[in-house]
Amino acid sequence: MRQAGRSLPEYRKIREGVGMLESCRRPDLVTEITLQPVRRHDVDAAIFFSDIVVPIAAAGIDLDIVAGTGPVVAEPIRAESDLARLRPLVPADVDFVTEAIRLLVAELGATPLIGFAGAPFTLASYLIEGGPSRTYLKTKAMMYGAPDLWNALLARLADITLTFLRVQVDAGVSAVQLFDSWAGALSEADYRRHVMPHSAKVLTGLIDAGVPRIHFGVGTGVLLEAMGEAGADVVGVDWRTPLDEATRRIGPDRAVQGNLDPAILFAGWETVERETRRVLAQGRAAPGHVFNLGHGVMPETDPEILTRLVALVHEVSGS
Repeated sequence: MRQAGRSLPEYRKIREGVGMLESCRRPDLVTEITLQPVRRHDVDAAIFFSDIVVPIAAAGIDLDIVAGTGPVVAEPIRAESDLARLRPLVPADVDFVTEAIRLLVAELGATPLIGFAGAPFTLASYLIEGGPSRTYLKTKAMMYGAPDLWNALLARLADITLTFLRVQVDAGVSAVQLFDSWAGALSEADYRRHVMPHSAKVLTGLIDAGVPRIHFGVGTGVLLEAMGEAGADVVGVDWRTPLDEATRRIGPDRAVQGNLDPAILFAGWETVERETRRVLAQGRAAPGHVFNLGHGVMPETDPEILTRLVALVHEVSGS
């Protein structure tokens, strides 16, 4: 997952005294941080170092990524008049992304680079709540009580996200991933009605891009069928749903990504190996399987365990 570098001492060293948003806007730092897990772990692809709020900050929203908290929005969007602060994104707004990807593609050679962006619902939750939330009360209140405002906001976010991913594709990424991290807070009916059309706009808008599209959420077991229908080639599955069951829900025409529980990496190598083999065996039910964790690498993870995990996956899969 995209946070793979967080457990590395070299990552913590290079980030000393540098804020998250600043790190994402400096092509030299983005390049180095993206390459660190590739060097360490011999993974099969690099994950572009960024954050899901980078494009909305570039589109005019006053926010900061506060250590230990996450994105914090100075003036949340709560009314139609607030929409004016979220302007359309143009490629020049994120020229630092283009520069970083070009540097990375040159460094990586044959190793693929995966770009990513936040999905409209997850971005909207930060904008409406003003920061991270466990209940999404304000978000759901707008979704249910002000559907016109809700759809206007998510339509703008879909356009911003699509532009942001297009910039990455045009600069040379080999695949893209759409993170709907908090969609698991929704029922399937609400997801289909209020969220799926906007995510589908992003994913289907990249059909002609010529790169695989991955769609991922957390706690989305009941949404997997709908997420598969939204237009991705690969559906990410967190650790809660076995991959063979996920494949049954998604359908036989989508690959899956996942889904080792990140906490297992703290349980000793014997457990890590057993559970990794289980995930790989269950993944064989799908037409394709991108082995990954079921969510992000925790900062406290022992990097050596990650290196051994990658080697084990290569050994078992024969690659």
